[in-house]
Amino acid sequence: MAPETAPAGDLRFADLTTLRVGGPIRRLVTATTQRELIDAAADAWRGDDWMVVGGGSNLLVGDEGFDGTVIRVATRGIEVLPDAPAGSVRLRVQAGENWDQLVAWTVEHGYSGLESLSGIPGAVGASPVQNIGAYGQELSDVLVAIEFLDEGAREPRRMTADELELGYRTSVLKRGLAGVVVSVEFELHDTAAERAVLGEAIGAPVAYRQLADALDVQLGDRVPMAKVRDAVLALRRSKGMVLDPDDRDSVSAGSFFTNPIVTERVARTLPAEAPKWYLLAEQPDEVTPLASLASQSPLDAFLAHQAALEDAERQAALAPEQPLVKLSAAWLIERSGIRRGFTIAGSRAAISSKHTLALTNRGGASAEEIAQLARFVQQRVQAEFGILLRPEPVLVGLEL
Repeated sequence: MAPETAPAGDLRFADLTTLRVGGPIRRLVTATTQRELIDAAADAWRGDDWMVVGGGSNLLVGDEGFDGTVIRVATRGIEVLPDAPAGSVRLRVQAGENWDQLVAWTVEHGYSGLESLSGIPGAVGASPVQNIGAYGQELSDVLVAIEFLDEGAREPRRMTADELELGYRTSVLKRGLAGVVVSVEFELHDTAAERAVLGEAIGAPVAYRQLADALDVQLGDRVPMAKVRDAVLALRRSKGMVLDPDDRDSVSAGSFFTNPIVTERVARTLPAEAPKWYLLAEQPDEVTPLASLASQSPLDAFLAHQAALEDAERQAALAPEQPLVKLSAAWLIERSGIRRGFTIAGSRAAISSKHTLALTNRGGASAEEIAQLARFVQQRVQAEFGILLRPEPVLVGLEL
C-alpha cells in the first residue's frame, strides 16, 4: 500500500506543530507502516528536498514553509522482544507511536524507566534525536538502540546507544546525521516480582527534588509508578507543559531553551543563589562571564572582561578537567528581567504565564514573531550574564 500523499496547498506547518506556526507544505506524505516509511523516504531522496515530522512538538518552521517533501511518520506498534536480561523487558517501538501513550502503556504493564518522562508531547522517533529527559530520568538511561534508515539507503540499520553519542539534549542525529528513525528499542525494569509481593508496580528511585517534594518523599525513595506519573503530569500541567486545547500556555514547543552547560569557573561568576548542578564531562556552551560587570564603566568592564578571559584560559590550561555545571535557563531568563507573560509590543507571541522557558503562540502568531521573542530573550540573558542560550526546538527556515 502506498503512503498517503496530500496535494500542494492543503496543509501548513501551523496544522502539524504544537506551536501552530509555520508556512505551506509543498508535498506531504503520511506513512503508517514501516514499509511505507522506507518507500516514502526513498521516493523523496530521488532529488527533492525533504524533512521528517512526527508529533511536531519540537519544531519551528518559518512562515515561508518548506519547498519539498514532508514525511509525516504515523507508524504504530509496541513489540516485546525475547531474551531480555533477568528482571528486565525489552521493547521495540515504532517511530510514529505517541510518546506519552507509550509511557502510559509501560506504567500500566509495570515496566519502569519512563514514568518520569510522562506528558512530553511528540512521537517516539523524535525522542533519541535530542535525548529527551525530565524530572531525573533521561532517554539515555534506557535506550538500547534504534533502527535508522540512512539517507539513500534501502533498508534500515541498527544503531546502538553508544553510536548515537547521546548527550544533554543532543545526539549525532541532531548534529547532522541524515536519515529517518524507524523504531526505538528500550530496556526497562520489569516490576513483576515486586508486584507479586507488594501488589503494585514500584518505580525507579526518585531523582529530582521538585518531584520528590510533590510526592512528599525523600530523594532516592521509590514509590508506585502510577503515583509518579500522576505527579509528573500535575507538575507539567502547572507549567503549561501538557497539551490542552483549553490552556493557551500549552500552545508552545515546551522548553524553548536548553539549560546551559558551563565550566565551574563561569558558574562561580553567577550570584550564589543561582541554581547549579555539577555534571560529568560534557561539551560546554560558549560563554562570556559578564555577570559582575553591569555597574562598571564601559572601559573598566572591557578591561575586567579581558582579564577574566585571560584568567579563564590560564585556569583551563592548568586544570583541563575542570568540572562542568548545568545552570537553570529559567532562572537566567527571569533574572535578566523577563517575566512570565512578557510580550514584545504588537507581537502575538509571549512568554508563558506559567513558565519562563516556554514561548507561546497567543493566537495567530507568526513564526517570525516566535523567533523575534526568542532572540530578545537570548540578547537579554547574554547582556546580563554573558551566557548564550541555545534553542531546544529544531529550526527550519529561521535563525536566532
